[in-house]
Amino acid sequence: MVPVTDATLPNLPLRARPIDIVFAVFFTLFIVTSCIADMLPTLGVDFSRPTGNFLVDSNYWYAHDADPLFMHPPVWMRIVTGLSAFVYMLFYLVLVPALIKGWNWIQLPAVIYATMIASITGIVVFGVEFFGEPEFRTGNPAKFLAFNLPYVIVPLLLLIRMRKPLPFTRKF
Repeated sequence: MVPVTDATLPNLPLRARPIDIVFAVFFTLFIVTSCIADMLPTLGVDFSRPTGNFLVDSNYWYAHDADPLFMHPPVWMRIVTGLSAFVYMLFYLVLVPALIKGWNWIQLPAVIYATMIASITGIVVFGVEFFGEPEFRTGNPAKFLAFNLPYVIVPLLLLIRMRKPLPFTRKF
């Protein structure tokens, strides 16, 4: 008789892991926002005024109402948006099927990702927005938090989800 160990435990089916469905939905939305919101400032597209283009106008509306720093991003901010547009987005494209199919190997990349998000977005971006130069703090703090807090909270919840070995073999 073979003893049952963590290595031989089968993954739970997706229907028994509803939290992973929620994560898959959120990270699918993050794919879209990486394309819409983060790609434009990274590539230097001017969205300081409405143009009739959906992507430009979406970024203008967000920057004008909630995040003036985003309207004219300094180089460091373009690096942050570039990470989201070209690195995190690729990770999301792998993470979503990993969550759905229960690929346990995604645990370490998910922990690395969540740590980067907490460090870069949570500390640097939020720090500048709330404690940085006054010219970047003229937006609406409530709208800024409403738009941006999920991008820090959801990865931190993913970090908690991935805290134990073989995360898909047990319920959250």
